[in-house]
Amino acid sequence: MQIARVVQSTSHLDYVARVLDSQETAAAPVPADHAFGRFVRSGGAVGIVYNSQLVNPEFGSYGPRLTAPHELNAVFSPDFLNEQGVVISILLLGWTDGKRYRQGVPREVLPVNSPVETLAEEELLQFHREDGGALRLAYFPTIVTHARLFAHPLLGSIIDQLDRLVDESERSRLRILRQTLAWQQTVEGLL
Repeated sequence: MQIARVVQSTSHLDYVARVLDSQETAAAPVPADHAFGRFVRSGGAVGIVYNSQLVNPEFGSYGPRLTAPHELNAVFSPDFLNEQGVVISILLLGWTDGKRYRQGVPREVLPVNSPVETLAEEELLQFHREDGGALRLAYFPTIVTHARLFAHPLLGSIIDQLDRLVDESERSRLRILRQTLAWQQTVEGLL
């Protein structure tokens, strides 16, 4: 399901996308579709939502406003643009060529207006099992480096998502990772 369109990038791995609203699509995404920790894809790139911002250019503006109800703007002002919205930050973690998933830095840049779609659970699991092997989180250092303050909660969210999809032996590995993250947060809080 398409939830957004790329509007800019802040680096080769960090993109900003505007969430679609009811004027752009018949079925606007619900907040859960672009929630923190949601895996997405754009083109062949696979990423994760790690931040969001509300955009409201009208805030603090005391200039003239259209007073017609929102529904009537389409009739009386068809060129009226709803500039309020939600933008999400997406950190790219890998890519797919349509057959195989890879974790790492995608080589290609996402063009402006590239559609952003949610990743289905089976795709999420394939992304974490390169070549059908064991569970893999090779992007761990990328998240720690680029997501900064959101790194620990983001990794916790990923562990929660994977925990529902894997068998008991892999759950035990995820529990160890969760304990390590908790210890790191405790130690960082002391410094």
